[in-house]
Amino acid sequence: MRWLTLYARSRQVPASLATVVISTVAVWALARDGGGGPGDLKVPVFVLVAGVTAASIGLGGQDLALDRTAAISWRPRRAAHVLLIGTVVCAALLAVQTTGGEDLAATAFVVRDSAGLTGLVALGAVVCGAQYAWTLPIAWLSFSVFAPPPTSVPMQTATWMLLPSGTPTATWTALTLAVTGTTAYALAGPRR
Repeated sequence: MRWLTLYARSRQVPASLATVVISTVAVWALARDGGGGPGDLKVPVFVLVAGVTAASIGLGGQDLALDRTAAISWRPRRAAHVLLIGTVVCAALLAVQTTGGEDLAATAFVVRDSAGLTGLVALGAVVCGAQYAWTLPIAWLSFSVFAPPPTSVPMQTATWMLLPSGTPTATWTALTLAVTGTTAYALAGPRR
C-alpha cells in the first residue's frame, strides 16, 4: 500500500484531484447562471476537458529514466492511471449533476467524451510529453467550438466531442481515441 501512496504523490494525484473537483464545481456553478441553454453540450465538454487537462500532469513522473529502468513493469500501472483519470473526471461531472438537480448532459455523453478525452490526453503525453499532454484536448476543443456545422462524416469526426450521444461517428471516434491513447501510453510511456 505504501507504493501506491508514493506513486500518487509522485504523480501529483492529490493536487490534480483537487483541481478536477474545483474546476467541475466552478464550471457547473457558472452554467447555472444562464450559460448555455438546455441541450448546449459545450458546458459539460468544458468540464471534462478541464478535468483531463488537470489530471494530465500526473502522466509523467519526476524522473523518466528512473521509471524506464524500474524493476517492475510500468505498463499495467500506466494503463490503470489513464483509466482512473477517465473514471474520476466522468464521476466528478456526474456527481455534480446529481447533486445540482439539473442535467447538463446525458450519462452516455459524459462517459463517451470522458473516455475519448482521456485517450487524447494520454496520446498527448506520448507525443508531446506529460507537461504538454493538455495541448491535444485543448486544440481539438478549440477547433470543435469554431468549426462549421458537422454535415459530413469528416466534420462529425472532427467535432465528435460536441455531438449528442447516440451519434455513431462520435462514439467510434471517442472509442478509437480511448483505445489508441491508452495503449500507446501504456506501452511507450510519456515522451522525454
